[in-house]
Amino acid sequence: MPMIRKAKIQDVKSIHEILNYHANQSLLLPRSLSELYDHLRDFYVIENTGVKGSILGVCSLNISWEGLGEIRSLAVVEESQRRGLGSELVEACLSEAVELGLSKVFVLTLIRDFFARFGFREVEKSSLPHKIWADCVKCPRFPDCDEIAMILEL
Repeated sequence: MPMIRKAKIQDVKSIHEILNYHANQSLLLPRSLSELYDHLRDFYVIENTGVKGSILGVCSLNISWEGLGEIRSLAVVEESQRRGLGSELVEACLSEAVELGLSKVFVLTLIRDFFARFGFREVEKSSLPHKIWADCVKCPRFPDCDEIAMILEL
């Protein structure tokens, strides 16, 4: 039975492996071990409770600016996809966003329809200047990014 929880130190190498597997397929940005340790508190994991240390998926909520958060690094291991685990991870991040008092959450994604189910709507990337200049300029896809910016008002 899968269970969502906040990530712990012992999860970092598994998180790194899952994210880099998806990054190698150009589905999301790679994250270094250093970055994962620096932002560990942002991450949720979903684990197989029957197998200790078996991480099935990850997602993070990053605070970008006053009242603005970003859901990023959403990835579920291939053999566990299409079981609703990604949705559970997004819901955990959205719940935390509400608890923190955020008024908006955004994503940069290749899977518009998935996030639209939560009420995210497409916006121009230029409406997210802090994000563009903080992370996007370091991305190998910049400036020809094919990701879609979407935002959800909480």
